[in-house]
Amino acid sequence: MTRRTTPLGVALVGAGFMGGRHLLGYAALDAAGYDRITVAAIVDVNPETATARALEVEQLLGNRPAVYTRLEDAFADAAVEAVDIVTDPRTHHTIAAQAFDAGRHVICEKPLALTVSTGRSMVVAAERAGLVLATAENYRRGGSNRLAKAVIDSGALGELFLFREVRVGGDDRVIISPWRHMKRSGSIGLDMSIHYADIIEYLLGPVHTVWGRGFIAEPQRVPAGGGTPIIADGEDSLVVAMRTESGVDVHLAYIPSGRGLAYGERVLHGRNGSLVIPADRTDGDVVLHLADGTRRGAEIADLLGEDFALDAITRAVLGEDGTGGKGAPWAGVDAGHLAIELADFADAVLDGRPPEVDGVGGLRALAIVHAAFESGVLDRAVSVDEVLEGSLHAYQDDIDAQFTEVA
Repeated sequence: MTRRTTPLGVALVGAGFMGGRHLLGYAALDAAGYDRITVAAIVDVNPETATARALEVEQLLGNRPAVYTRLEDAFADAAVEAVDIVTDPRTHHTIAAQAFDAGRHVICEKPLALTVSTGRSMVVAAERAGLVLATAENYRRGGSNRLAKAVIDSGALGELFLFREVRVGGDDRVIISPWRHMKRSGSIGLDMSIHYADIIEYLLGPVHTVWGRGFIAEPQRVPAGGGTPIIADGEDSLVVAMRTESGVDVHLAYIPSGRGLAYGERVLHGRNGSLVIPADRTDGDVVLHLADGTRRGAEIADLLGEDFALDAITRAVLGEDGTGGKGAPWAGVDAGHLAIELADFADAVLDGRPPEVDGVGGLRALAIVHAAFESGVLDRAVSVDEVLEGSLHAYQDDIDAQFTEVA
């Protein structure tokens, strides 16, 4: 098959906060010499916002994308072959449906959708249309998680027993944006826990059973600039016990509350040793503890030898170890992670292969988190399959109801 030499034309749908971060991802790819994707259009209901982002694209990438306020107009543009959805998650499934109907491929920010039923509709629509659906999941792309995965796959830890993912500490400030504290728009408890669900399945394989609950640790959230507090009705916290299909027990705690302490860990314990993985998008080293001693970072890579290698794009945007380097600015490291997922999407479309995190992968992460919420409602252990198949959905019913109301 002849390799295509022209880039994939993408419409960035959503020109707000996350849209700006994605643009830095495209810029990181451009700076690294990756030329298989281009921003062909900006779509946003606010024409001023869309125009401002188009000017930013011109400054960063040298081309001026078209500006649209309606999806149908963007889909009339032959230069738009795919969409990068970075809108409020309430709209993800409807935008994706229109894109697939118009014959366009989709990469969609996580969470893939707000509920399993709407996420499932996206997966079904992509399969029916024969088009690529990728979930923009960036945490797994960093060098530390790649190295950790290689250690696990090598068998160095022996039989695996326990994985702990703990992120605790915070205050009562609004996290990123007000809508992230509302259940019907995608609470931060869902939004952040999706990342950790993906990491768990990336490192350990499919999760089978979930027992836990979501809750609101901070009933009032104060906007960054002060003003009237927001009364939260969406969970900001999650505490869960899981069991993977391979028999590993998992403890997950995400609680962005608790003054005076911020604590986090990602640790895996096995018969032969333990693995400590640093927080995402930081410059910390992976630490491997075995009976014959402790190894860090590059020492682990040397131990693995040919069994561990980062791909060329990762090295180009995040350096030889895939972390961005010691002391690298967070924004640049974040852009590198986003660049990797965007390049993977473009390669999947142009080379006719699945993306690393496809729609099913995004749907599974969503189902794991909702399994925790459903478990809290039922006060019992819940299988991920029950949620994926739609037999358990009580927690999600009022979220889904808003889409019926709009229809």
